[in-house]
Amino acid sequence: MGTGISHFWALGFKGFVALAAISSTIAICRAETGISGDDIVFGQSAAFDGPAASLGTAFRHSLLAAFEEANRSGGVAGRSLKLLSYDDGYEPEQAITNTHRLIDEDGVFALVGEVGTPTSRAVQPIAEERGVPFVGPFTGAAFLRNPALTTVINIRASYDQEAASLVDYLTQELGLSRIAVLYQDDTFGRAGLNGVVTALDRHGLELVADGTYRRNTTAVKRALLAIRRAQPEAVIIVGAYKPTATFIRTADRIGMDTVFAALSFVGGEALAVELGPLDEKVIVSQVVPPLDDRDNPLVTRFENALSTSAPEAEISFVGLEGYIAGRLIVEALARLGEQPTRAQFLDLFHSPVTFDIDGLLLEYALGDNQGSDQVYLTVIQPDGTLLTLDQNE
Repeated sequence: MGTGISHFWALGFKGFVALAAISSTIAICRAETGISGDDIVFGQSAAFDGPAASLGTAFRHSLLAAFEEANRSGGVAGRSLKLLSYDDGYEPEQAITNTHRLIDEDGVFALVGEVGTPTSRAVQPIAEERGVPFVGPFTGAAFLRNPALTTVINIRASYDQEAASLVDYLTQELGLSRIAVLYQDDTFGRAGLNGVVTALDRHGLELVADGTYRRNTTAVKRALLAIRRAQPEAVIIVGAYKPTATFIRTADRIGMDTVFAALSFVGGEALAVELGPLDEKVIVSQVVPPLDDRDNPLVTRFENALSTSAPEAEISFVGLEGYIAGRLIVEALARLGEQPTRAQFLDLFHSPVTFDIDGLLLEYALGDNQGSDQVYLTVIQPDGTLLTLDQNE
């Protein structure tokens, strides 16, 4: 009987060891939410409908182009990168619903490419509370640059930096001093307004007028009439492309002799399409390298990746920003080895680290969650293309 018992326990022990080994393997493969043996899943809530739809669509196409480019080369540590995207219509409440779904039901590894300031303000605290990386939001709002935030990873320059570049150009290069602002009446618009006011103050100037419109509308007539009374030499617009185009076309029809400028969120290519042929000078600030630099390897690689992944998609500055976000994620994951975790991913950006994305340097450190400070100025041409100012002059 003793021998039988010993044999039973020996088999039992071996079985336990085998089961433990299998359980350990499963645990490793499922060590982090959003990661399986085959995939790493990311989530996006963005505008795919309404006045900001072009922005969300362009960002998503190009983000996917970066992921699929990596997947064709074997992914990251043998895993494919996947993206779940839900439409929030550029409305904060829907963005909150989408974010809870992505985190609680879909179990994504990280959130990426939220489009807009009001939506980002609504959902960023959720990501912060849950320890979920919040990567590449398409906004330059100052609150996302708060060094106390632990989960936000910005790519682009801030709206303050964009506003400063526009004001510097209008005042120093064009010699203008009478500047007005049209802004969206929400957190995005006020962020841009504050940037313009601060920049003007450095030049000893004040706004001559300002006007507002409601998000997801094109109701700009009242604001236009108020601004026209001040006879501005330039109007800086902090808004989406549809209301911006409505404002500029109407101002042109009533004979306003002014220079128009807009922050990058407007989406320069989308604005050009909405405007159609126009004689007025329209300047748009950008936060990614110029697309008309044909010698830039980043631009060339982006165009190739997008044409392969989504041949129907248009090349755009918004798209390039989405592609850069995807490339940054790929580069970061590649540095973390076989079993990345959210905590490791975030810790990478909290220590001094530089990512070289085909010559575009994104630099991060503890307390500095913004990779690039670069701002470029472009001008919409009569044929709808955008040229950098130094090539246009």
